[in-house]
Amino acid sequence: MNVRAMFIDMDGTLLTASNTISRRNIEAINRLVNQGVKVFLATGRHYEVTAPYHKELGLRTPMICLNGAAIHDALSGRVMQMKTVRLNEERFHHLTAESPCNVIIHTATGLYCKETNEEIDYWTNVGQIPPRYVGDLRHASYQDVFKYSIRTGKPSPELSALFKEEANVIDWDDGFEMVAHGVSKWAAIKTILRTFGINPKEVVTIGDGPNDIQMLRHAGIGVAMGNASNEVKDAADFVTGHHQNDGLAECIERYLIKSYVI
Repeated sequence: MNVRAMFIDMDGTLLTASNTISRRNIEAINRLVNQGVKVFLATGRHYEVTAPYHKELGLRTPMICLNGAAIHDALSGRVMQMKTVRLNEERFHHLTAESPCNVIIHTATGLYCKETNEEIDYWTNVGQIPPRYVGDLRHASYQDVFKYSIRTGKPSPELSALFKEEANVIDWDDGFEMVAHGVSKWAAIKTILRTFGINPKEVVTIGDGPNDIQMLRHAGIGVAMGNASNEVKDAADFVTGHHQNDGLAECIERYLIKSYVI
């Protein structure tokens, strides 16, 4: 197939467990870009902790952030598209308060959370912007929510099921996330493809998480990481190596460099 674009997940795909991009991954992406393939990042992260890696790679393409709830301009960081989610806040905080968990709320103006943790400290260090509020979120004043993250430390399908009428719910092994209905990485990808005049059949997507399933299933070619769950692998056309072993670079080198043929 003729590949004109590749959309790459970050955590568990582009990045190592220590949140770095390996030299091999950088070189493989650079070679792909030099062949004329447009490379995009498509992540669950917010803009501030996506942009430094985007810059490190030298990309000049829009960034898909927060599972597709926001698309940011490559140079200015301006929000090109935003999709907010609305919940019954009183009900949401009542239900999550009954379960031991951390609640993280990504908004158009910053991050709000019930408590800080290692993940949020890392975000603050990389993005250089601390949370706008830490504490009892019932007392916080926020609006324009892109994504809710509920970290329970374990699968919580019974709790997440309570919100499926209000939002698009993504279940993880350590909790769940919520964005607006109709929001996904794949929906954001389709918006970008229309802008660039690229056919979905000319696209390769690669990822490892449940928030990647739609883009793996619907792109011309979907590639799952070796560290992905069986559910994610089943949605893909191919499985590459583990993210700790440069599975991204392996995919690019094996299938995309020079021939563009899979």
